Amino acid sequence: MIRLTVNGRDHDVDAEPDTPLLYVLRDELGLNGAKFGCGLGQCGACTVMLDGQAVFSCLTPIAILPGRNVRTIEGLGMNAVQHAFIDEQAAQCGYCIAGMVMRAQSLLEHNPHPSEQEIRQHMAVNLCRCGTHMRILAAVRRAAGAMRSARVVKP
Repeated sequence: MIRLTVNGRDHDVDAEPDTPLLYVLRDELGLNGAKFGCGLGQCGACTVMLDGQAVFSCLTPIAILPGRNVRTIEGLGMNAVQHAFIDEQAAQCGYCIAGMVMRAQSLLEHNPHPSEQEIRQHMAVNLCRCGTHMRILAAVRRAAGAMRSARVVKP
């Protein structure tokens, strides 16, 4: 048994230590936001956050997870990043969007004022087959602005 903390809840999982986190999330915990894309860490459809950092869950063995915190799209709730993706109509087929949202969330939690280059570099490892990259980048910029505005204390 391996104990995982996912979205703030502990789960005891009976799986081999080298089982990818993606399979446990989807098959054992019923969290289907992270998608199986390539299985090689080359597309980002499976992106989740591990201790606040975006990671490919298809490459992350569950053996390294005890004592660490996993957050999935289901654990975010509707927030500024998701609203920005909706407002910018960043999703076309939607397959990549959960991974894109998680990668953007990770960036903005660590850097609330990213430059255009920082946004592009951070998001570049996640792919969108539909070609909505420009809308996705606009959504990240919009989310950054919304999150900064929310932090400003108003009289």
